[in-house]
Amino acid sequence: MAAIGRFSKSNEIFYAKVVDGEIFRLQGDVFGSPSFERKPTPRKGVKTLVPVVPSKIIAVGVNYLDHAREMGRELPKEPLIWLKAPTSLLPDGGKIEISFPEHRTDFEAELAIVIGRKIHNVTPTTAARYILGYTAAQDISDRHIQKSDGQWARCKSFDTFTPLGPYIETQIDPNDLNIQQFQNGQLRQNSNTNQLIFKPAQLVSFVSTCMTLLPGDVILTGTPSGVGPIQSGDKLEVRIQGLAPLINTVK
Repeated sequence: MAAIGRFSKSNEIFYAKVVDGEIFRLQGDVFGSPSFERKPTPRKGVKTLVPVVPSKIIAVGVNYLDHAREMGRELPKEPLIWLKAPTSLLPDGGKIEISFPEHRTDFEAELAIVIGRKIHNVTPTTAARYILGYTAAQDISDRHIQKSDGQWARCKSFDTFTPLGPYIETQIDPNDLNIQQFQNGQLRQNSNTNQLIFKPAQLVSFVSTCMTLLPGDVILTGTPSGVGPIQSGDKLEVRIQGLAPLINTVK
């Protein structure tokens, strides 16, 4: 497998391999040992969906060295995690809806881990075996609610606050990838995953010690420096080296 997407056509939902813009339907279980049709499916009428339907989304805070320095925070001794509602997911091309326009609401470009096998309490050395692949994400955040609540679940779980996709890249090294956020064509975040304090395998291992992870679950690995506010009419684009770009608009 390489890039894998989830699609719908005529009310049918299916997975497919994506090669040079063409899609080849998957036969079997995407989390097992699937095969793919040799003939591409015509793209007319095909809609790109979020690439997985997770039982849970785990987010990680203060996990880039440059972002920690930007905020004047001490480096965490262990990953700082919380849960986001799966109903906050939004596909590539979808519209982010600002729930409270009077609040400051920020973009956060992130690399997302997609779990491929049921996992519980594994070491970082073995954790990589349980990862299906990686995709791009936004962790949209209502800062007013974040400050008033003193925790991060509600301010980041509104519907449309987790754009994800468009595809899962299954053959990529996540530890040295350029990650960028563009807002209306302007570069706002520009970093590399080598700045991650806790690497993807460490995150999967850590989360697995406190909860069972299921196929399709998503871990957001954190955002680099440069987060900023969004407003209606914005076009946001997450570009991560080796992944298809994630593009969304705001209303």
